[in-house]
Amino acid sequence: MSDPIQEFREAIHQGGLVPPEVIEADGKLRRFASNGRRNDDAGWYLLYGDGIPSGSFGDWRTGLTQSWRADIGRALTPVEEAEHRAKIKAMRLEREADDARRRTEAETTAAAILTSATLATDGYAYLIRKRIKANGTLLHKGRLVVPMRADGKVRSLQFIGPDGDKRFLTGGRVAGCYFGIGSVKDSAKLCIAEGFATGASVHEATAYPVAVAFNAGNLLATAQAMRAKFPTLPLILCADDDYRTAGNPGLAKATEAASSVGGLLAIPDFGAERPLGATDFNDMAQLCGAEAVRRAIAGATSLTRAACPPDGESTPAADSASGAWLRAVAKVPVEPEPWRDPLPIPSALLPVEPFDVELLPIALRAWVEDIAERMQCPPDFPAVGAMVALSSVIGRKACICPKRHDDWLVVPNLWGAIVGRPGVMKSPALAEVLKPLDRLAATAGEQHRAAMREHEIGLKLEGMSAKAVDSKAQKMIAKGDRAGAERLLIESADTEAAGKPVLRRYKITDASVEALGEILMENPWGTLAYRDELNGLLRSLDKEGQEGSRAFYLQAYDGNQGYTSDRILRGRNLHIDAVCIAMLGGIQPGKLQAYIHDAVSGGAGDDGLLQRFGLLVWPDVDGEWRNVDRYPNGDAKNKAFETFQRLDDLPPGVDPESGDSVPAVYRFAADAQVLFDDWRREFEPALRSGNHHPAMESHLAKYRKLVPAVALVCALADGESAVSKDSLLRALAWSEYLETHAARAYAAGTRPETNGATALLAKITAGAVVNGFKAADVYLKGWSYLGTPEVVNAAARMLCDLGHLRRAEKKFGTGTAGGRTSISYQINPATLAKG
Repeated sequence: MSDPIQEFREAIHQGGLVPPEVIEADGKLRRFASNGRRNDDAGWYLLYGDGIPSGSFGDWRTGLTQSWRADIGRALTPVEEAEHRAKIKAMRLEREADDARRRTEAETTAAAILTSATLATDGYAYLIRKRIKANGTLLHKGRLVVPMRADGKVRSLQFIGPDGDKRFLTGGRVAGCYFGIGSVKDSAKLCIAEGFATGASVHEATAYPVAVAFNAGNLLATAQAMRAKFPTLPLILCADDDYRTAGNPGLAKATEAASSVGGLLAIPDFGAERPLGATDFNDMAQLCGAEAVRRAIAGATSLTRAACPPDGESTPAADSASGAWLRAVAKVPVEPEPWRDPLPIPSALLPVEPFDVELLPIALRAWVEDIAERMQCPPDFPAVGAMVALSSVIGRKACICPKRHDDWLVVPNLWGAIVGRPGVMKSPALAEVLKPLDRLAATAGEQHRAAMREHEIGLKLEGMSAKAVDSKAQKMIAKGDRAGAERLLIESADTEAAGKPVLRRYKITDASVEALGEILMENPWGTLAYRDELNGLLRSLDKEGQEGSRAFYLQAYDGNQGYTSDRILRGRNLHIDAVCIAMLGGIQPGKLQAYIHDAVSGGAGDDGLLQRFGLLVWPDVDGEWRNVDRYPNGDAKNKAFETFQRLDDLPPGVDPESGDSVPAVYRFAADAQVLFDDWRREFEPALRSGNHHPAMESHLAKYRKLVPAVALVCALADGESAVSKDSLLRALAWSEYLETHAARAYAAGTRPETNGATALLAKITAGAVVNGFKAADVYLKGWSYLGTPEVVNAAARMLCDLGHLRRAEKKFGTGTAGGRTSISYQINPATLAKG
């Protein structure tokens, strides 16, 4: 007899599993990585080496179970046959006991995970890619969690990564488990689908409840469970059409399940020009729109109305329509429906947190509230302006080391942008909070003018003194005293007048990079760059030839990087030790959306410049307005102005060796340091989870600077010598508030369907797009948000779902592929009437 272990290993391999490196023939149940992946233990085997070697193996993930016996070259005797049956029974009982133990452990683990999991949002990367909603799923450690229920309990979990990678909870039950989407109460039908994305697309297109079976092999068990639970409710099996896979398992299993429970069968129909890889109703929703999915589900039919293939017979993989019998099932005529009332395009704006003045330093709260009330603008506008302005006064004079021992240094120069449509008081609010800078600038201007007068007098006296010294030196030389003349000139040179006085610049409104460089050379602690309309600056930096200017601003955000340019001051290799700029301005929603769209599409703005605006706010504007006509709160104003003055007078540090002025370094108080470290332990893994759009992820990454910078500004404004826990808590609250506003901004700029649908509907109602149009009729125009076939088709699909359009197909030619299909769009007369 050959080596039984090697034979057993070969049997495992023939079963489609990766055999373990070491196989023990000791009659014990053992686990192994059936897919070859590290830490996987879905495979199992049990091998008896005594007597006639025999065993069994399988994979709990797929449900595979096979028995094996060594080939001894003859038939078994009755005694050997009885011993073999006893071993098989013992193996089955041990496997069942192990499965029961593992399932119990999985249920316990699932319950613990659900306790700590949070509700998923529609912004999860996988959901965005699949164009579906969260539908009650959860998030845990960066992965989507889909509970798997059976008999009223959660038995296991499915995890879906941002890239679509799916895994089940180790040891958990799959057979008979399902996930429910929607409510069965008062529903006319219940749909059953393989995967979560497919089920979500069916539910969102039809509003029918859906039971997700998780794989084709579980469709029958799920259908039978649903039939037992709802004996009279019509069931629709929503098949995956795995037309390129031998045997078409998705369709075969759905057909089997529908036949077993007397259900209906629905099959996705992609038409003649079916893209490779398009197999399920989620693919159909993305390619053809939710309305097409709804029609396909409405056309589900009983299997008794069409001939099914014989048992075990598969349809040809090359037949893109899955065979004539499939077409008979799928192509049930659906009567054309009358136009329904079109629905408005849903807002692309995500909800945001309202501003709480408790986030501000104490000295600024009443002042900001007073401004917001008198101007009837959101408090977010003056609050952001005040924080950025205050940070510009501090500049590089004070910095913070966020770590206990590391030399990582953060300069608290903040960048802020307020988003609002014209007329919501953006500019007046910012002008009001910048008045402390205007007062400081006025005082600095007076001091500079006085110093210049003294300087000019000094220059005149120096000139007169120099002439007298020259005359005296000439006389000494004439008398032969050359050495005396030389000493006189040297002494005169040592007593030259002081250099030209420097004007302290608090705010720069419009300057070239060269001029900014000159200003920063004279103002080494930094300044504020203010633009009433930021879009002009952002777009100017996108232009060809402005790469150097863009790099200048990118470095200015850090606040501690040097910058060298041959063009500054028209000199060569003139150097700024540290470029430090705080940035502030306003921008209109439409311009911000367009800029974000261009930036994330790979434009010039795709380098993180926009993400540096950590204090970006896009608040809701209250529809109510009150006429507030009263004097400003003088006490609040004076208190705020005094805070600006105190921080302007804040002395920098001193280098103990050279005596030069250097940034004063602050650190967190002990309890604040613990809090900051705890925050980063949660923040960093979440940032790396892949749950965010790349642009949003880049924005949140800048919170590593934003949080300690805001904490330092609050601490200095409140007169703290070390950054307290209270100041850090305020900064963390700022970050949570600001994250909601950033999410609104990036979602509004990165949702091509909503933006494109809005743009397309505007063109339709304006008469620029006519009835029966094709995608090419739109994207060839080069209109904003409608520049490619993909975005036009996506926009048209959304308008179809909302009832504004109806997709029409016309086929040309014949042949096995059905010829060419032309797609056009009919416009709802009610939509045209609004033009």
